[in-house]
Amino acid sequence: MLAKVLSSAVRGIDAYQVEVEVDIASGLPSFTTVGLPETAVKESKERVKSAITNSGYRFPDDRITVNLAPAHIKKEGTGFDLPIALGILTATGIIPADTISGFLALGELSLDGRIKPVKGSLSMALAARESGHKRIFVPFENGLEAAVVSSIDVLPAKTLADVIGYLRGYSRLEPLSTDIDGLLARQGRFDIDFSEVMGQAHAKRALEIAASGSHNLVIL
Repeated sequence: MLAKVLSSAVRGIDAYQVEVEVDIASGLPSFTTVGLPETAVKESKERVKSAITNSGYRFPDDRITVNLAPAHIKKEGTGFDLPIALGILTATGIIPADTISGFLALGELSLDGRIKPVKGSLSMALAARESGHKRIFVPFENGLEAAVVSSIDVLPAKTLADVIGYLRGYSRLEPLSTDIDGLLARQGRFDIDFSEVMGQAHAKRALEIAASGSHNLVIL
């Protein structure tokens, strides 16, 4: 059976949509990932298998093929663990296919099924909204960051079992919102600043110029 789960990845500072296609067919047990996956993505099969099993579900003993589209862009990071797991569970009928179609998902899985944070959740939430999607699963630790994006339901989850329960209709995940004005006000207060640095006038000036102009800076 074939299943598709939408996800996202970051290239530079911008995110783009990734279609995680999972096909399960009869044959000798195998797990193949295609679509230019780098090492961390290839290793997801071990994390996904253990996470599904330790969450109380059966991992299929069949031929599993995972395609990450678009196939011409190199895929990096561990954020595809969650969508791959959801794709496998959808292909095996545990998750109804019609419920997963409206979501994007991202997150690294630990062996016991916990969802670990990933980098770039804000960019991914922005890309999801720009693509017209209304809901996104993110790791719990990335919730506040992704919730800065308005007009999209950010659903933070701690475990794979939480996401499965939500999609199957027997548990709830509450959308998270962020008070942007309050967040910026808190971030504007710092315990230390340049006034506490003695000397180093040239270094401080270089840092100020780089910050004001959004320039890159290498500190040696």
